[in-house]
Amino acid sequence: MVDLDDLRMFRALGVSRSLAAAARLLDVTPPALTVRMRRLEARLGVSLVVREPRGVSFTEEGQRLLREATALLDRLESLPQQVSGQAAGVSGHLRIVAPFGFGRRYIAPIVRDLHRDAPKLAIMLHLSDNPLAEMSGADIVIHIGEARDSSWVGHPLAPNERVLCASPACLAGLPPITHPAELAHLPCLCLRENDEDVTRWRFTDTTAGSGRARQVVNVRVSGALSSNDGTVISDWAADGLGVMVRSEWEAAPLLAAGTLVRLLPGWALKPAPVMALVPTRKGVSPRQRLFLEVARRALEPVPWRQGRRRRQG
Repeated sequence: MVDLDDLRMFRALGVSRSLAAAARLLDVTPPALTVRMRRLEARLGVSLVVREPRGVSFTEEGQRLLREATALLDRLESLPQQVSGQAAGVSGHLRIVAPFGFGRRYIAPIVRDLHRDAPKLAIMLHLSDNPLAEMSGADIVIHIGEARDSSWVGHPLAPNERVLCASPACLAGLPPITHPAELAHLPCLCLRENDEDVTRWRFTDTTAGSGRARQVVNVRVSGALSSNDGTVISDWAADGLGVMVRSEWEAAPLLAAGTLVRLLPGWALKPAPVMALVPTRKGVSPRQRLFLEVARRALEPVPWRQGRRRRQG
């Protein structure tokens, strides 16, 4: 059984990424929080967090619980506004920063819907190749991946995986790819974004049986082509110029059409959930809360997974 206090505890841990800091947010002692966390893990029968020298990180199960806990608490906290039908009266200004590709395809239509619900709200949508570098003055920053700045709270909008893929034409000229280490000798396309180490690709073996440690492989890739635009990388991959790692939201249509082929499906890359980052110092305003509700409504069911469900059905 998981209660609301458990969910609030886990959300606080997700915000702070530290047991001590989460304890301060909840006004409890770190030992008491540690005991609560262990009890929660025992009840669920899974490990949720990994203790590290500089804080905590989340297991795959912990990431899933964090997404669900944050989404559920957001919905509960916005319930009074939904019941009273106050959306049309929301006013003021809302500045949203989002990545170019995802912003054009998904956030722009969400802003359109938000404007219809709240016509008095002035909305500025700023698209950027590096949203994290333009957080100053933003009310909401759309980020693909886990939140890393403890001064911002990450509100999950939709799940999203990273996938390894290439075109049939590219693969026709290469030996079969059976292990991540082989990528070090192949032409790879690198997306340069958010000041990340873009040539280091980390894979986790998902085929390990129960009780066995999952193998993790870090590969240093290289290639003649790189860009700060994900659409350019996808176009190059479709043209057969190399192997790429791209977000599921962008790769899914190309995979469904057969333009690209997924590689090493038994090896997982780090998930990159779609997050709406909100400054912690301000709390969640009615404007931000309304955006979160409209965005989740637009992204549920997850658009880029609909084709996959139809094929499985």
